[in-house]
Amino acid sequence: MSQVSQETAQGLSEEREARAVVYNFLSSLFAKEVTSDLVAQLTSAQGESFLNSLALEPSLTVSINGIKAKLAKLNSEESLLELAADFCGLFLVDGRTSVSPYAGQYVNAKEMAEPSVETGSKRKKDKIQIFGELHQQMTEFLTDNKLQVHSDFPEPSDHIAVILAYIAHVCVSAEPEEQLDFIKCYLMTWLSDFTQQVNEHDHGLFYCHVADLTLEWLVVDTEFLLND
Repeated sequence: MSQVSQETAQGLSEEREARAVVYNFLSSLFAKEVTSDLVAQLTSAQGESFLNSLALEPSLTVSINGIKAKLAKLNSEESLLELAADFCGLFLVDGRTSVSPYAGQYVNAKEMAEPSVETGSKRKKDKIQIFGELHQQMTEFLTDNKLQVHSDFPEPSDHIAVILAYIAHVCVSAEPEEQLDFIKCYLMTWLSDFTQQVNEHDHGLFYCHVADLTLEWLVVDTEFLLND
């Protein structure tokens, strides 16, 4: 391999790894409540640099600034407990103001293969059971790639945190076309509905910013993959 080819390959590898970091970051925010350790990481010099680099993309700036402003206020146990209550009320309990983090609650497996154009209200009305087809499909994807959901995360495999973590894996292991197909079929088919519901029910606003950032990042990343 020539030196030019080696440099190109290294650049592509670093690019893929950088994208994977973003997906893992988003996954971590949906996986569990924000901890003091995570706040410390994200407000450190390295964390600030990471968030600021994302904010350079104009469509991500507002969401990143919103997240940074909320992180700056997470300086006490009380503030962390309040945010944990927001997380629990949104994603861990079933109620009028909760938001399902499971893909199968929005679309079924057939719709994933053939992206639906139905409205969010129609999808929500026709909810699919938890641990349904999409959970099974995601479990197969994980198994085929010698991956598994951590034992301390007792959630179905179609949870948004699992899907985002899986995309982080394919960022460095699959070709751009395969990455794009997976993102379009298994996340973009329902992420807009999910984000809309988070914005309706998250009065603390932190997860509004996180959901908005996730959707906006996916738009940026799919455009990048289309032009890759």
